[in-house]
Amino acid sequence: MKNAFEIQGGKKLKGEITPQGAKNEALQIISAVLLTDQKMTISNIPDIQDVNKLIELLGDMGVEVNRISRDTCTFEAKEIDQDFFNSEAFKTKGGGLRGSIMILGPLLARFGKASIPKPGGDKIGRRRLDTHFLGFEKLGARFDFNPDNGFYNVDASNLKGTYILLDEASVTGTANIVMAAVLAKGTTTIYNAACEPYLQQLCKMLNRMGAKISGIASNLLTIEGVSQLGGTEHRMLPDMIEIGSFIGLAAMTGSEITIKDVHYDELGMIPDVFKRLGIKLERRGDDIYIPSQDHYEIDTFIDGSLLTVADSPWPGFTPDLLSIVLVVATQAKGSVLIHQKMFESRLFFVDKLLDMGANIILCDPHRATVIGLDKMVQLRGISMTSPDIRAGVSLLIAALSAQGQSTIYNIEQIERGYQNIDERLKALGADIKRV
Repeated sequence: MKNAFEIQGGKKLKGEITPQGAKNEALQIISAVLLTDQKMTISNIPDIQDVNKLIELLGDMGVEVNRISRDTCTFEAKEIDQDFFNSEAFKTKGGGLRGSIMILGPLLARFGKASIPKPGGDKIGRRRLDTHFLGFEKLGARFDFNPDNGFYNVDASNLKGTYILLDEASVTGTANIVMAAVLAKGTTTIYNAACEPYLQQLCKMLNRMGAKISGIASNLLTIEGVSQLGGTEHRMLPDMIEIGSFIGLAAMTGSEITIKDVHYDELGMIPDVFKRLGIKLERRGDDIYIPSQDHYEIDTFIDGSLLTVADSPWPGFTPDLLSIVLVVATQAKGSVLIHQKMFESRLFFVDKLLDMGANIILCDPHRATVIGLDKMVQLRGISMTSPDIRAGVSLLIAALSAQGQSTIYNIEQIERGYQNIDERLKALGADIKRV
């Protein structure tokens, strides 16, 4: 198995690239097929490890899965094997896939009980599951953790609608609680709900299935429980993290790139944040066109103080793109403070960029100040290991802009989130191969 990318950097790229379907939407939408015994058709599914593992997991538990085309599947969850949830096979597959937590809400809603192994996933800091479990408990579920076999066992035979104030606006937590509440008795109100486009997509799909959810796109959701849901068709949004990554790639390599079919109106402030870094980009229909530019200059705040880019819940800036912003800033003119509030280990790839010649001060686990080189000094190619999905792609972008050869190991981390990324970059003219 070839598990490294070898990159000859410093080449200008050119052409069009189409983002894959959204990974974070896919994990929610595909889990939601468990809410009905009727046929569900899902399209624009990204062909990546985390999503494919979840589809495989559904098949193992008895869901009929038919792949109509590369990006479209039908699902029928008629017969679910309840014994599978206490098996070693489920523990192995479910425990290694963080997205497996998303099947819990649908299983509780439809069957009144579930077991799930303690989830795994990226090493990017603590990701609490309390929001999920506190929400289920308020709906009337009882759960206990069995330390002997590492399973959470949940009894939800009597779910009732209630008022829930979430302790954090967790996207996966909100989605999971919504999926549990749609079949609960009575009305559920969720305040401090996440309102990301992916969650809006889930709620709209559930409504087409017969759910009664109002307040979509706000942080106050009202869900009137129904007795059953039917099948529907759903097409996923393009992945906004890929779109942001490609904007950063174009700027770093001075390339002329058109990103196709981006659903621009769903991107929130992502284009504006990259514009504040000095990157020229223009909307052309539903595409983003980035011209070749040799320099880009970071804005300051109106009073002249240092620009800060920080993550916050939607409609704030997504934490998944902060590592891209950090890398792009290394070649800008000017300085910026990157403040990663949510995850305490997401900035720990900075040492690789320092080895490549970047000027970065890591203030603490959450903050880094980047002093841009204004492309006067090119980054230099090095050998490095990808620590997680988002840092991996950020390092890949750095390598494509760097002088000389870079080797990135542990690329399975990258491939968990980005499908055929090497082939798609080659189509733009990148010199990248697997070794």
